[in-house]
Amino acid sequence: MQETGVRNGAYGADKFGLKNLKAVNWNLGAPQLYEYSLRNGEAELSSDGALCADTGEFTGRSPKDKFTVKDASTEQMWWAGNQSITPEQFEALYIDFKKHAEGMTLFAQDLCGGADPSFQIKTRVFTELAWHSLFIRTLLIRPEASALKDFVPELTIIDLPSFKADPKRHGCRSENVVAIDFARKIVLIGGSYYAGEMKKSVFTTLNYYLPAKGVLPMHCSANVGPDGDSAIFFGLSGTGKTTLSADPKRTLIGDDEHGWGKDGIFNFEGGCYAKTIKLSEEAEPAIYAASKRFGAVLENVVLDANTRLPDFDDGSKTENTRSAYPLDFIPNASRTGRAPQPKNVVMLAADAFGVLPPIAKLTPAQAMYHFLSGYTAKVAGTERGLGNDPEPEFSTCFGSPFLPLDPSVYGNMLRDLIAKHNVDCWLVNTGWTGGKYGVGSRMPIKVTRALLTAALNGSLRNVEFRTDKYFGFAVPTALDGVPSEILNPVNTWKDKAEFDATARKLVGMFQKNFAKFEAQVDADVRAAAPDVKLAAE
Repeated sequence: MQETGVRNGAYGADKFGLKNLKAVNWNLGAPQLYEYSLRNGEAELSSDGALCADTGEFTGRSPKDKFTVKDASTEQMWWAGNQSITPEQFEALYIDFKKHAEGMTLFAQDLCGGADPSFQIKTRVFTELAWHSLFIRTLLIRPEASALKDFVPELTIIDLPSFKADPKRHGCRSENVVAIDFARKIVLIGGSYYAGEMKKSVFTTLNYYLPAKGVLPMHCSANVGPDGDSAIFFGLSGTGKTTLSADPKRTLIGDDEHGWGKDGIFNFEGGCYAKTIKLSEEAEPAIYAASKRFGAVLENVVLDANTRLPDFDDGSKTENTRSAYPLDFIPNASRTGRAPQPKNVVMLAADAFGVLPPIAKLTPAQAMYHFLSGYTAKVAGTERGLGNDPEPEFSTCFGSPFLPLDPSVYGNMLRDLIAKHNVDCWLVNTGWTGGKYGVGSRMPIKVTRALLTAALNGSLRNVEFRTDKYFGFAVPTALDGVPSEILNPVNTWKDKAEFDATARKLVGMFQKNFAKFEAQVDADVRAAAPDVKLAAE
């Protein structure tokens, strides 16, 4: 077997059971991985120097194809939100993965999940594709080159898109599979060319182990101001986590996954993974610049056939077009990935019903209610099978597919941390105003940024607030530079009766979704719910 690159010779691919490989390329950098990708026809080169790959049938994660081994070590698993396979089924899958890899040239990266050395997990990732190796090298944290010769992984991921699972033999649903064995710290990914499955497998693993160590793992972005006033931004895909955390006046900690513990917050990753549909230099200059240079990895972005210029407005392959780039591509990104205790927690929702105000202040009980709800809305074009009307999406803790433990574990930790550190909590609507999706317009990003700036610098605390009659949270009535009518959504709708009906409908959706949590939360959290009587009138 041919081997290239820096590695721990005493702990090679054989330790994972891989044998009869043609070659293993260890810890290659972007230039070499570009060469392999282009030579093998895996990707194209954009005119700006980014590597552009097509992920085929799977243009996003496939949570229905994700399985966890059910054994004595997973008694605390949240099985209501996860799918199980037996140890025997996983072992059969593991054997078949190793057999499938025979004769292949694999790419291996030795990386870390977690910027805090006390809580990071050393991760080795074997990939079939060179561009997948570049992707995960970009998204996780790269140890110093001197550490690679002694690197021993705690978690091992093997990613073979050409592998096809057998549902009868492996206990899965289709030929596509993501299987996790927490006892042996192994992740097997097959059937999908979507690279994001790798990074989310690391996130899921950290979500499983960190709470017992007193760290809250979070699906959020984070930044910090010049005075050490860090902020957390929870939100599902498309709500603006990456965009809003990339504030030129604040230092970016990270755009997607963080931990919160006794020493503050820390990034799990070493890169960013931004949605690029409708990406523009004017609205998101930092992300735009980072996506148009050597070292960036574009997924499903359409390139002009002649000029190879990326067309970020073209969603013909998918609305979920993506750009992966190293954190240091953002000029004001943190070099440590760590920040002090947060002073603000922001929960983002892209409300396609056009009902939520652009910002609202939450009590601690309301914050836990909305954290467990994890609301946003889906619209036509973002997923197959969606009609013209918006559909609510409630993903508890803003990351249901990645939660191995019961949501109450994460919710209680968040509540305790908010109380301990006296954190201000905000709900921000980055969705629609003036009507629902198809009638109204997207919330102006300038308005969102102005309101967030006022929230984070403390000036928003001093304005006058009204109590929203539908949701009960506090909403500012005026702020310099923000049109007053936009702060009260009903004033932006032409048909006031339709607004009222839509608001009541959304309240009912929240109530119906939260019913499954009511027995697990305190009375003050139940009381923080939107008014059920109002919804039923």
